[in-house]
Amino acid sequence: MVGEDRIIKRGSGGASTTCENDASLRTGPPLRNAKAFELQFMDEGADWDNRQTATMPLSRPPPSSALPFVEPVPSAKAMAAANSLIESEFPHDYITTPHPSLPTARNIKYSDLIEAEHTRLSSDLPREADAGIDLTRYAPPEAPSSTASKETWTTALQQAYTSAKYLSARSINLSLLETYGRNAWLVGNSQLENELKGLEADVERAKLEQEAVEQARRTVQDNAEGEIRGLEDGWRSGVGRMIEVLAASERVKGEILEKRRMGAR
Repeated sequence: MVGEDRIIKRGSGGASTTCENDASLRTGPPLRNAKAFELQFMDEGADWDNRQTATMPLSRPPPSSALPFVEPVPSAKAMAAANSLIESEFPHDYITTPHPSLPTARNIKYSDLIEAEHTRLSSDLPREADAGIDLTRYAPPEAPSSTASKETWTTALQQAYTSAKYLSARSINLSLLETYGRNAWLVGNSQLENELKGLEADVERAKLEQEAVEQARRTVQDNAEGEIRGLEDGWRSGVGRMIEVLAASERVKGEILEKRRMGAR
């Protein structure tokens, strides 16, 4: 309700503010005061929008509401405000704490030999002279002494049979590797290359689809840009005319009130 000396203005954000009625608004020319009223209204509406932007909760609009080819690029101040809102939503330890949706890491248990090598590498110690592959595993076992017992000779013979069988299997594997290893390696590389080509083709296909969608979005938004601009200008013009009408009505009410006061004297 409009009082005698106070008027109610409603900003673009929908918030009502109360201000003292200016005397020049009641007595001055309506168009000039309406223009000043419109400028003040738009400035306060922009301030309200800025306050709303700074305090509104972070939300993700649907993709259809984005108009990157029509809307202007956000300013550095707006981007800083948006980034501050995003940062405020993150927990304080989000950089060092893994996300809950990530699977837990497996506990890997290394052998004692690997652990010893890790310790040596972390300590920058030189490699020992006798470190590496134990060549005695591939050497024939030594025969016991002539005075050894029968059990000792039996054990040595069993170890010799085992070593001979092991070395024979390794010799067969090495000969097979020498004969067919190169071709198997080339076939494996060819299969990996074919898989890589398929993945690259999928990536290229996805890029083409993305470019097609982007071009379609650009075309639709370019075609609708004129209509959007026209609607925006019409809205601004309507708001301006509404403010002029409000200012003129307030001036008329002020004149009526002044005449009533003069008639009551």
